[in-house]
Amino acid sequence: MKIAIQGLGRMGMQIAQKLADPASGHQVIAHNRSTDKIDHAVGFGAVGAPTKQDVLDAFGDDQVVIWIMLPADVTELEIKEWLDIVPPNSVLIDGGNSDFRKTREHAELIAAHPNNVNFLDIGTSGGVWGFERGFCMMAGGNKEGYDAMVPVLDTLAAPSGAHALFGSHGNGHYVKMVHNAIEYGMMQSLAEGYRMLREGAYPETDLALAGEVWQHSSVITSWLNELTRDAMRENPTLEGIDGFVAENGEARWTLEVAKEKGIPMPAIQAAMDVRIASQQADGSGRNFATKVLAAQRNKFGGHELNK
Repeated sequence: MKIAIQGLGRMGMQIAQKLADPASGHQVIAHNRSTDKIDHAVGFGAVGAPTKQDVLDAFGDDQVVIWIMLPADVTELEIKEWLDIVPPNSVLIDGGNSDFRKTREHAELIAAHPNNVNFLDIGTSGGVWGFERGFCMMAGGNKEGYDAMVPVLDTLAAPSGAHALFGSHGNGHYVKMVHNAIEYGMMQSLAEGYRMLREGAYPETDLALAGEVWQHSSVITSWLNELTRDAMRENPTLEGIDGFVAENGEARWTLEVAKEKGIPMPAIQAAMDVRIASQQADGSGRNFATKVLAAQRNKFGGHELNK
């Protein structure tokens, strides 16, 4: 399949590279605001397309399929701009971390367009490891559109990822939103545990060794713990990490919906509160646990270690 990837950030670039592998059978058109990233994508076999018109020209007579991997705050504008110029029967995919409520609005906007444009929301997880491990993808939209994208999704999921259609528009982003909120709670629990080892009754405890032992058939064996262990091996005291922890909106959206539905979420709320406190200018909300959180985010997502 010929497919354009817009947004060559940490994950978008890996998606483009995975699909551009000659063995995959796909052809990738790389579109990004900065041309240096387009040049990088061209280096692994993608077709460079600096402008939207270049993207459309690269498809020729083939069906236009555009996978958007951009921050939520710019995705709506991009969808509207594409909708103005794509030919009939094109496919637009929002693979970023969009608010599912906005995704529903985007679906209504696209459905009202006369060009019969198909739309899928595909929440994508895998961080900077997706190229190697495979991506986990949660889709929302119509089954016909999803089925048409299965060859692409199968390539992105290999070797150990997965994908599934969860229902109507917005449902994919909703499942991904809850996934990320769970992630907050799991990360926070591990971070507090490692802090307890470092500052508790036996501060001489080797944190990396504890993490290694936990990775062998313990109840908390997990990829997150593996990455935390690796961070401790590389930097046992987390020296040079300031403990500022960013948040991307998805746990906040989860808590908003939980409040509307009357569903208590004390663990996720507490994890969110810790991140907000860590962002205070005076640094009073930062400690070894928030340094662990920053190290975890860097390990799985390539996020900056410091503000």
